[in-house]
Amino acid sequence: MQEIPLSRPDITERERRLVEMVLRSGRLALGPMAERFEELVARRTGRRRAVACSSGTAGLHMTLVAMGVGPGDEVIVPSFCFVAPANAVLYVGATPIFVDSCPKSLNMDPVRVEAAVTDRTKAIVAVENFGNPQHMDVYRRIADKYEIKLIEDACEGLGATYKGRAVGSFGHAAVFGFYPNKQITTGEGGMVVTDDDSLADLLQSLRNQGRPAGSMRKPSGAPRSPAEPLPGAMGGKSTMTEAESPSLLANTGSWMEFARLGYNYRLSEINAALGVAQMERLDEILQRRQEVAEWYIQRFLDHSELVLPSYDDDTAMSWFVFVVRLSDRYAGDERDRIIAGMHRHDVGAAAYFPCVHLQPQFRALGYEEGRFPITERVSQRTIALPFYTKLEREDAEFAARTLELMIERENLKKRA
Repeated sequence: MQEIPLSRPDITERERRLVEMVLRSGRLALGPMAERFEELVARRTGRRRAVACSSGTAGLHMTLVAMGVGPGDEVIVPSFCFVAPANAVLYVGATPIFVDSCPKSLNMDPVRVEAAVTDRTKAIVAVENFGNPQHMDVYRRIADKYEIKLIEDACEGLGATYKGRAVGSFGHAAVFGFYPNKQITTGEGGMVVTDDDSLADLLQSLRNQGRPAGSMRKPSGAPRSPAEPLPGAMGGKSTMTEAESPSLLANTGSWMEFARLGYNYRLSEINAALGVAQMERLDEILQRRQEVAEWYIQRFLDHSELVLPSYDDDTAMSWFVFVVRLSDRYAGDERDRIIAGMHRHDVGAAAYFPCVHLQPQFRALGYEEGRFPITERVSQRTIALPFYTKLEREDAEFAARTLELMIERENLKKRA
């Protein structure tokens, strides 16, 4: 049989039609698709501005630059997460200060976050691991108390809420990522949202080689044809018509004038077209992923060897991945053999996440084993299972049974 993948994007005819519309338009960058995508994400998160970019990592980098973080500054980051936040801190020459995890949410322990603040702390980058936004309000209170910036790394949390507030609304800025394994995908892409107009203008400049933020805009009085809108998602109507093609955008400033050092972090119109279609279906996607997660939870609820994802009553999860972890009686090498066994039986599985502070570029800063015991204990035992919007029940059942068999295999080896 073909291996059940760890993840798979959910692409429909709507995505294909919007991409085709962009290709027919002849304008593949800095057009209305990206603007529409920005509008949809800003509206969903309740923020005034959104700035599309080429990846979540690019968004983190630009945001740190725009906030003036640089050499001599410290930025508090989690060790249990993807490596991007800590890498972005290194990009700007600042020092990442790692913090251990809360054993339940797996986000940063708020008590340790506050203890890590010094007079050199410039920002906190708080990650919503696996789509869980717990503690975001506390991180914001800490940031406000010490007059530092909170950057919400929401790359895994689009669509989640905490205490009635949308993910993306807690930070002074929040960053989303749209890699193919995320809730929605643009192939590659990211987005920064904020209520700070000055920050958003600067981000628009930084993503576009440092050109002034207003150097590309729609010309006033541009003609519109009476073309009918393309059919929208779920049988509705799109707000974008054939007439609103990127060819109607014009360069109103000098393309060769640069206000500052910038980057090539633009999001293409093709990527943005995927994002628009995916945002139109976001609620449907989130509901289906919730159903898959609930099935796994019920399936493993009484399994004594597994620790299931934990979230409190104030949290509405947006499921990015589904990660279980082995009980403490298992070591890291046993977890690795279980994952390898699952692959031998055609089931995708992975370790989420290795400790960031133990990666080579951060060991060089003096970090070593034993520094963050909760993060290290958890990271040695996590197993991500196949998880995506269109995962079939029988495939999920096969993955679950395979995991159980591989655990039993390890148990037999222990008893031998």
